[in-house]
Amino acid sequence: MAIITLTTDLGNKDFYQAVLKGTILSLFQEAKIIDITHEIPAFNIPQAAFVLKNAFHYFPKSTVHLIGIDSIFNENGRYVALKYHDHYFIGADNGLFSLLFDESPSEMVELTILQDLKLLHFPLSDILTKAAVHLAQGGILTDIGLPIQTLVEKISLHPVIEQDTIRGSVIYIDSFQNVITNITKNIFTKVQRDRSFTLFFKRNESISQLSWHYNEVPEGENLCLFGISNHLEIAINKGNASELLGLKLGDIVRIEFHKNN
Repeated sequence: MAIITLTTDLGNKDFYQAVLKGTILSLFQEAKIIDITHEIPAFNIPQAAFVLKNAFHYFPKSTVHLIGIDSIFNENGRYVALKYHDHYFIGADNGLFSLLFDESPSEMVELTILQDLKLLHFPLSDILTKAAVHLAQGGILTDIGLPIQTLVEKISLHPVIEQDTIRGSVIYIDSFQNVITNITKNIFTKVQRDRSFTLFFKRNESISQLSWHYNEVPEGENLCLFGISNHLEIAINKGNASELLGLKLGDIVRIEFHKNN
């Protein structure tokens, strides 16, 4: 089964998403197209990297992941195809891959597929789609590009770690308005060392206990937990945490660890 996933900022209102899918099916009718999301904010590379990083490894090996974020034509840019953990990734070399991967891909090429000038404004349904179909049909990377050794780097915002404190920030708000931070479970556990903690955020709110699931507290109560992304989340059971707590992207959160008596 040839799977092509789509992660784009095209939204669901316009015809662009239909153009992309129709082009894929015109080239390869047997392709199984899976939408990861089309609701990434326009040109938001960090958001796209976060979503795809937490989704791709649930798909079978050899899945092709087509990324349409900030992929419009740029004379100084390039399009790439990569192999990472037995998955294929195709998109613009705009820094997204440096946020997506924890280590270097095993293979990387700069795409050499000729651009159709009629689609110069929409290479996602031209060069990138052709590359995705080629790989989904079992083709190899070096047939569609020239090997490269480096990718554009984009710096991600990491938590500030001290002996008794972690200062992090909000990096994602999901459709339930759960607030996801850049503090991972690994970082939290490493600094915690079995100590108690207090999580502070806006409006002088605080939480001092980790939950295993959302229903561990009564409806309407605040909680924090490590969700499926293994990042610390601030949530309200059956509530809208982002709106009700006044938390938005980039806001600072702070964890203080205390010696247990």
